[in-house]
Amino acid sequence: MKEKIKHYLKEIILFIIVMTVLANVISLYRSMDINKEPIKALDVKLIDKSIYSLNTSKPLLIHFWATWCPTCKLEATNIERISKHYEVLTIAVNSGSDKELKEYLDEHNLNFRVLNDKENYFAKTFAISAYPTTLIYDKEQKVLFSEVGYTSTFGLWLRMWWASL
Repeated sequence: MKEKIKHYLKEIILFIIVMTVLANVISLYRSMDINKEPIKALDVKLIDKSIYSLNTSKPLLIHFWATWCPTCKLEATNIERISKHYEVLTIAVNSGSDKELKEYLDEHNLNFRVLNDKENYFAKTFAISAYPTTLIYDKEQKVLFSEVGYTSTFGLWLRMWWASL
């Protein structure tokens, strides 16, 4: 019986390792087309009617997501946690009106900054083709990391910490 359990545990661990590697390869492939030019001055109107101005002395996480995206829903709490400690701007793509987005955020107890990209302007500008997509910029506003798909809170913390150095 112990040998069977050991065998199954090894199989499960191998499966997790293979899936992790595969997910990272897919993310790398999908992120190859993203526009990774340094971000320029940015003043945008958020769904709460405030104006967000880019702070060029800090690292920045830009997160593209959608209310209709199941993976985005899973990752939203990770983005929420990071937004309490770092500069975060989220861009909701094809997700309805500002009012609908506010209702979605309230329903899911989310408080991060949201820019409503109703016309896909920012998604097209950054060449985003899959959701969620996360871009992390360093203090000079150059892309250090790009991730397509789910990213853990720990992974985001590590990337933002690195961008802060």
